[in-house]
Amino acid sequence: MRVPSLLALAATGALLLPMAATAGNFPAGKEAAYMNQCTQVATDKGLDAATAKKHCDCGAQAIKQNFTDKEIQDLDSKDGVDTKLMQKAQSVVQAACKPK
Repeated sequence: MRVPSLLALAATGALLLPMAATAGNFPAGKEAAYMNQCTQVATDKGLDAATAKKHCDCGAQAIKQNFTDKEIQDLDSKDGVDTKLMQKAQSVVQAACKPK
């Protein structure tokens, strides 16, 4: 009994490894800047402050889970953002954070 459960655990861990490998973080101070900008845009589009914050928190988590550190840094590039990367980020956030 013990061997199959260990094999199942090992298989599950192996399947989750690629997801963990792509998880990233915002560079220092950039998550707060993202939150401020996102919240401002969301409230300008008519969301109340609480809903805007909830949506932006969701967006930040979706970005962290689906992009590497380098990709997250590239999303805030001062020399221009790759269009495909920006579209991917928008799609990921929309899919993860659409109202239910």
